[in-house]
Amino acid sequence: MTTLLIRDAECVATFDDARRELRRASVFVRDNVVEAIGPADTLPRSADEVIDARGHLVMPGLVNTHHHMYQSLTRAIPGVQDAELFGWLRGLYPIWAGLTPEMVQVSTQVAMAELLLSGCTTSSDHLYIYPNGVRLDDSIEAARAIGMRFVATRGSMSVGASQGGLPPDRVVEREEAILKDTQRVIETFHEAAHGAMTNVAVAPCSPFSVSRDLMRESARLARSFTGRGVRLHTHLAENDHDIAYSREKFHCTPAEYAQELGWLGDDVRHAHCVKLDAPGIALFAATRTGVAHCPCSNMRLASGIAPVRRMLDAGVPVGLGVDGSASNDGAHMVGEARQALLLARVGRSLEPFGCDHGPAEMTARDMLAVATRGGAQVLGRADIGHLAPGMCADLALFDLRTLGFAGGAVHDPVASLLLCASAQSAWTIVNGKVVVREGQLATVDLGPLVERHNRLTLQLALAG
Repeated sequence: MTTLLIRDAECVATFDDARRELRRASVFVRDNVVEAIGPADTLPRSADEVIDARGHLVMPGLVNTHHHMYQSLTRAIPGVQDAELFGWLRGLYPIWAGLTPEMVQVSTQVAMAELLLSGCTTSSDHLYIYPNGVRLDDSIEAARAIGMRFVATRGSMSVGASQGGLPPDRVVEREEAILKDTQRVIETFHEAAHGAMTNVAVAPCSPFSVSRDLMRESARLARSFTGRGVRLHTHLAENDHDIAYSREKFHCTPAEYAQELGWLGDDVRHAHCVKLDAPGIALFAATRTGVAHCPCSNMRLASGIAPVRRMLDAGVPVGLGVDGSASNDGAHMVGEARQALLLARVGRSLEPFGCDHGPAEMTARDMLAVATRGGAQVLGRADIGHLAPGMCADLALFDLRTLGFAGGAVHDPVASLLLCASAQSAWTIVNGKVVVREGQLATVDLGPLVERHNRLTLQLALAG
């Protein structure tokens, strides 16, 4: 057994049920579980490893509910920098057709390095394109090497352009093969126990790239693993073109389409939901269907402003997601939370009747709760997302003495994390293990990784 003591923190923001914020407190970890949190003088003063947290904010690790990590290979690529969703996808599909297993492994680690350095400890990834021998196994192996808690989703596309879908035929798969491989990765990698480091979810890509049959059969497959916590994930109601496609092809709204196919429930999360209307919000709330909110991507592609405050007020579970690195061009979870906070305030001011409470419609603590507890709920994890005895030891420490916090943290160390700057994590701890130490990645040599990533990026662009 090993122990870890995070000692004498300026503030420990637990985000527990009581939302306790403890000043000059410590956190004691045994193996991979939080054992005690409290005033520094009431906890042990020694452990196998001791982190001096004086001047630091300690929080639960942030939770990323939606990503496409392979897209870090096509950031800021010319030709699609100013495109909306469908045009952006049409421009990138031919490039992504050149992906290799090595590219997926390296891009996954680059994306995870960025997340870990911003205080994120758990991330989902939606890999839905499998050319040239690529397998979901490549992402899972990369996550295990870098030390991130991982929800790997077996994505898929089966309806190509010749059948009225958006992707070119050469990047889609046969539905029988999709279901067979999805079952394989669940049986091989999915862990259901408390503290699981790897979950697998079932994730047909979107209404415009898969069939009704695949949506239904995917739901049946996930739910056949009774009691194992295998969840469902897809994109939904992302922009106006998405709504128009659903009405033209299916003669209903995206939320109605999800209901028809059995894609509502507390085991489902939908990414974006920018255009989820009032009946859709009510349907999601009644069924406890989750939403992965991706503000930077929604802005980058001019998709719109998701009605997050209305979702939360209605009781819809909402988590935060950075989305694809090529539609966000970054994976900084604190920055994403800050953007979500600011965009929610702007979004409410643009509604017909304006805000009820002005900027207080969305507070910094509200959004940090979405980025921690909300993400855990959306991913179906009761063991992460807040700090309390018995919870997984996933923590992020931010140094309040750095420039970005100057003049802010002395007043409110928690709110200043979003209001003052997009801070980097000084320490990130996953499952009781230090993964970022004094601002440096501790598990992978970042310099050679970035160099390799850039070489593969150019190789992929030239091939496309």
